[in-house]
Amino acid sequence: MSRSFYIHTFGCQMNQADTEIIVSILQADGFVPAPDEESADIVLLNSCAVRENAVDRLGNILTQLKGRKRRRKDLVVGILGCVPQYERERVFGDYPFIDFIAGPDNYRELSGMIRSGGEGGRLAWLEYDQQETYAGVEPVRAGTISAFLPVMRGCNNHCAFCVVPVTRGRERSVSYDRVVAEVEALAASGFREVTLLGQNVNSWFDAGKGLDFAGLLEGVSLAVPHMRIRFTTSHPKDISESLVKVIAARPNLCNHIHLPVQSGSSRMLELMRRGHTREEYLDRITMIRSHIPEVSITTDLIAGFCTETDEDHRRTLSLMEAVGYDSSFMFHYSVRPGTWAARNLPDDVPEALKKSRLQEIIDLQNAISRERYQREIGRVVEVLAETESRRSSSMLMGRTKTSKAVVFSRGEFNPGDTLYVKITGATSATLSGEAVGGGRCDRSASPG
Repeated sequence: MSRSFYIHTFGCQMNQADTEIIVSILQADGFVPAPDEESADIVLLNSCAVRENAVDRLGNILTQLKGRKRRRKDLVVGILGCVPQYERERVFGDYPFIDFIAGPDNYRELSGMIRSGGEGGRLAWLEYDQQETYAGVEPVRAGTISAFLPVMRGCNNHCAFCVVPVTRGRERSVSYDRVVAEVEALAASGFREVTLLGQNVNSWFDAGKGLDFAGLLEGVSLAVPHMRIRFTTSHPKDISESLVKVIAARPNLCNHIHLPVQSGSSRMLELMRRGHTREEYLDRITMIRSHIPEVSITTDLIAGFCTETDEDHRRTLSLMEAVGYDSSFMFHYSVRPGTWAARNLPDDVPEALKKSRLQEIIDLQNAISRERYQREIGRVVEVLAETESRRSSSMLMGRTKTSKAVVFSRGEFNPGDTLYVKITGATSATLSGEAVGGGRCDRSASPG
């Protein structure tokens, strides 16, 4: 009888994509997915180390699993991904009941590790593989409408606060031909949207063809002209005018750029080792909007980084007002072991002050988002319906090309349909509206 597995996935879209790779590898080796954790023979935790709250949630689930492991001796538990990659001794020390750990480059070894689990000893496979992009593995997609597609892995930036270069190694890009072929296969399978993923997707490069990310994005757009294309995440120092011009020119490239800034203070940006100043960041915003006036720009912000002063914090608030972000991912700083900041900078902003500054950032972003979303009222926009609304099966939820969530009456439509919606209401996070003009639309003739 086949053994069953259940995976908890934490963190970013790259981890979600990795889980789809893991499922494919395990199913190819005869394991079967379990409907829930309780019925699984194997429980895997695909971990994230970027934010402290993700590590805390991992710990909470492991605490619960400890009791299950005690009651059921044949249960196999493994921790995968970023946390064990750089905290091996701590993981085994804090959770001695774990059977094995594996890093992001080692998922092809999982089946053997699972079969060895429970036989005594604790296994660890944490080798960096600078060639590993999981070529030949067909992910088992979690959905049928939108897909994540990693086009590169790793990161060569060493931002002071970030653990990704430690957990995922150096950059390596998937070839142009493979990316285009995989996107074409997704389109042929009925997917309506794909998000190209990379820790710093702007750094994608195919040396054999001499193509940068602008070239890849244009090629993918032309290969699947009726499929929506998104990408994330960009680094401000690397985003190019040629890339922005491609987005402006191609109707199926979504007008949304996630451009993490982290702080509005040039002093803080230098301490964070971000490679750009406040002024350079604002210059890039101006360049982007000169080519794509209706672009949606979102960001990441950190409150209370090492030595941050009230003036540094005010510079962040003023940058938010200057840019007018549609939304932001906002956090207060937490030290990540293994980072440059952990080794070299004092974590000297009191926790209470970090949280109060974060709340000011959140309050300001909510106000900015509310104002920007209110501007959409009365407009007719293209929406890709993704799911039923959580509140009612008579409503659908979808997203605009600028990545804004829209809720609308279902009528004759289903998830996967692309339609025109007239926006009739807005909060700081969601639009609402009604289908117009007979509904379904040809994306190549989209009004925006």
